[in-house]
Amino acid sequence: MLSLIYLTGSVTFIVGLKMLSNPATARRGNAVAAAGMTLAILGTIFLYEHNGRHLRNYGWITAGLLIGGVIGFLSAKRVKMTAMPEMVSLFNGMGGACAALISVVEFNHMIRAFSGGVEIDHLQLLIVFAGLIIGAVSFAGSVIAWGKLNGNIKDITFGGQHIFNISLLAVMLILSVYVIAAQPPFTGILFALILLLSLVYGVFFVLPIGGADMPVVISLLNSFTGVAAACGGFLYNNPVMLTGGILVGSAGSILTILMCKAMNRSLKNVLIGSFGGTHGGGTAKEQGAYKEISNADMAVVLAYAHKVMIVPGYGLAVAQAQHACHELENLLEARGVEVRYAIHPVAGRMPGHMNVLLAEADVPYEKLLEMEQANGQFNTTDVVLVLGANDVVNPAAKKDPASPIYGMPILEVENARMVVVNKRSMKPGYAGIENDLFFQPKTSMLFGDAKHVLQQLVAEIAQI
Repeated sequence: MLSLIYLTGSVTFIVGLKMLSNPATARRGNAVAAAGMTLAILGTIFLYEHNGRHLRNYGWITAGLLIGGVIGFLSAKRVKMTAMPEMVSLFNGMGGACAALISVVEFNHMIRAFSGGVEIDHLQLLIVFAGLIIGAVSFAGSVIAWGKLNGNIKDITFGGQHIFNISLLAVMLILSVYVIAAQPPFTGILFALILLLSLVYGVFFVLPIGGADMPVVISLLNSFTGVAAACGGFLYNNPVMLTGGILVGSAGSILTILMCKAMNRSLKNVLIGSFGGTHGGGTAKEQGAYKEISNADMAVVLAYAHKVMIVPGYGLAVAQAQHACHELENLLEARGVEVRYAIHPVAGRMPGHMNVLLAEADVPYEKLLEMEQANGQFNTTDVVLVLGANDVVNPAAKKDPASPIYGMPILEVENARMVVVNKRSMKPGYAGIENDLFFQPKTSMLFGDAKHVLQQLVAEIAQI
């Protein structure tokens, strides 16, 4: 019966992940995978048997499930869409911590068994250390990422940081190989030291990362947690835990590679802990003046356009303006204007942030164009309305070799006939650099809170 439950749980994970690839079935896919996980947990609690003994301590298990379930439910219910990336990062860190704790518990069991004369399996010991290191790095790194996303932790770099990180990693691996190979003397002190070094490495791995690179880091740490969970599945010979960990690890790794391509960055730089760190920018240059456009004039421009492309960014999320944006879209389409959305793969603070934001406002998925599709349509677009996006539309990524984001693929909005950028002010974006787009002749600035501006545009267009 338990084998059948584990098989069912594994299948629901695979089916749920497949359904997540389409917005029309994503919510149902999430529910399917959650149902499989619930079934696997209940099956383990009530049916798992080892050496003729079932699990005990049902009171502690139930208390843990209730406390964790209530905290998770309330956190997910109350979180704002703008805070979703840091919540995802924090929850991912909890998964890494659990995987590391499994390794701690199993190592203690092995020490007791070894003291009783039982020979230790080298492969199992290797898996314990893999789960410990990867889980601890994921936990510490995710906590730092959470702090950086909510603004409490700043980017920190220092000379020789790469060498320091590589040295930490090398010491962890050497100590792990020594403990695995040496067995007697089987010491817990080295194990504790490896755990501490893993936590320190996780901190310094993420500390220098900044700018628009954070989505890649979240994806990479997510894959780490999946691999660490798979190690737990190996230790307990638990197929559903193994399957879930492998799915998360492989999906996170693939997404990390896709994000790196979208940012034109090297995965090698991610692994040595320098990804997206502070770059030495080029010399400051005179940009000239920018021009503003009023809400009334912008309303006329939109009302009489044939094709409008909207580029959502973090500013849209901060203002919670997705519903007002959808209302503007519906109003324009009622007047015969074609409206589409251009989605950069790393817009926002995590992969898919803009897709989730617009799906919350019931924007049809077919109207969301990926970067390559959108770039092919800008030259036939009358007006591009940029809502809070900055670095992902900065032409310096293509034209200025001295720019920190040089080489990053961008949404080529400057190819449209007219570009209007909505921002609160002229402050630079998340990458901390000025945007050349704002000073181009065909660009106009529309200052103000995105939600308030969109509501005003809707009111103005309705009167035309």
